[in-house]
Amino acid sequence: MTANSRGFELANLSPEFYQAPYGVYREVRDNTPLSQQSDGSFFISRYEDAASILKDHQSYSSDKKIDFKPKFGDGPLYEHHTTSLVFNDPPYHTRVRRLLAPFFTPRTLKALEVNVADMIDTLLDQAEDAGTIDLVNDFANAIPLNLIGDMLGIPGDEREPLRNWANVILGGLEPRLTPEQLATGNASVEAFKDYLRDLIAWKRSRLSARAETDILSALLADHDSPDGLSELELMHNCIFLLNAGHDTTTTLISNGMDLLLRFPDQMALLRNDPALMKTAVEEMLRYESPLQIGNRRATVDVTLHDQLLPAGTFLHIGIAAANHDERQFPEPEAFDITRTPNRHLAFGNGIHICAGNSLARMEASLAFSKLLARFARIEQAGPTLRPDRARFRVISKLPLSLAA
Repeated sequence: MTANSRGFELANLSPEFYQAPYGVYREVRDNTPLSQQSDGSFFISRYEDAASILKDHQSYSSDKKIDFKPKFGDGPLYEHHTTSLVFNDPPYHTRVRRLLAPFFTPRTLKALEVNVADMIDTLLDQAEDAGTIDLVNDFANAIPLNLIGDMLGIPGDEREPLRNWANVILGGLEPRLTPEQLATGNASVEAFKDYLRDLIAWKRSRLSARAETDILSALLADHDSPDGLSELELMHNCIFLLNAGHDTTTTLISNGMDLLLRFPDQMALLRNDPALMKTAVEEMLRYESPLQIGNRRATVDVTLHDQLLPAGTFLHIGIAAANHDERQFPEPEAFDITRTPNRHLAFGNGIHICAGNSLARMEASLAFSKLLARFARIEQAGPTLRPDRARFRVISKLPLSLAA
């Protein structure tokens, strides 16, 4: 059962895989659902296994201190990815998440929704004037970058470098990392920290005038509380918020539009019935999950598919593979915006479910609602370009021709 007879190896993926991974994932699900890698780790591809592992934080750890040391050494990327919320277990995870929770409540989302809608209208005004748009760089990137920038209280004219830093830092999580990528990633973390130190110093003197949705100022105000974050914890979790919020929403909007173009019948259905937007966004998340691969380490001996995995075994959770599992999703390769139920794992499961999932859903829903309402004609004006990334389902360019 565990023999990797099909040769599926995360460290040696083909160029074709990066563009179209789901056929490979189906073979892995059918033939080696517990697929051993050359380094002794295992790839999990079936929905039931993935959902169970993601939910069980007692038996499977999210802490990456052991796993990232060989990959990153003692540099800034290691410091960042082992300090941010996502790659930690309770009690640290619980403490940080509790501090962030007030900024993702329905009340806060309602307060942010007006700003997001105005921002999208401005971007679409520019697109209408131009008649063409690169959906990724001119639209999908700008929405979360500016929203998270607002939530962190980052001045508008200082946000542009953050986009590149975020992409490079997240790129360091790919299964393969070149020396050049490691060096650039470390430099990006340091540049981001330098910027945040100056911003923190500036905000400390202005806490009395902070905005209700300014996360950074609120966390600074709680600095001396028993659960308050140290400056290092604060910086790395702010970097995480920007990276996670920016990357997930950008890829959701980019992949969602690519899907509507590939399945024009579904775009027409959504145009005719905007009430389907909620289920449409869920299907976009399932079909092209922004995060394709997660990781856990077994903390106790576990048995999967009759195979004993000792404590310490490292697991790659194939979120994208699980979200195309026909055992859970009938006709998984069909893009169906009416699909229900749709219990996908795009945002995780259990205590590590993405804290900003409602924010990403709100941004995407507004983006597609306004885009489809504004333009009667949306056509692809060039190929969809994807970089060779396995962990994240990224589009780097998606040119469109638009007409009202």
